[in-house]
Amino acid sequence: MDLGRTELRDFKPDGLTFRIIGAAMAVHSKVGPGLFESIYENSLCIELDRREISYERQKRFPVHYDGEHVGELIADLVVEEKVIVELKSVKDLLPSHGAQVIAYLRAARLKRGLPINFNVVSHKTGIRRISV
Repeated sequence: MDLGRTELRDFKPDGLTFRIIGAAMAVHSKVGPGLFESIYENSLCIELDRREISYERQKRFPVHYDGEHVGELIADLVVEEKVIVELKSVKDLLPSHGAQVIAYLRAARLKRGLPINFNVVSHKTGIRRISV
């Protein structure tokens, strides 16, 4: 991962992100807000399996500084090797949550990410689309 500057681009929804968001909304409508992130992760994985959407859980990405390995980042989900999904159960999605997804995208060399907050009354307010 290069620690240089990344600029956000307009995120253009596509079929895959639409399907991921649909699965997350189904989980939110069935489970509701206020639970641990791990419960939402487990539930979302069940929903993705039912919709035949492939994913990897807790995917690790190396981080380098000046060519030296300095650690790794662990993304909650990487869907179809294209979209990083970071799950939250917080009062509000903060700019730091977006920065976290950007860091993961850069480490993974992917372009699209979805921080999804399940601790909201209306799930539409808990989804951000990020593209780098």
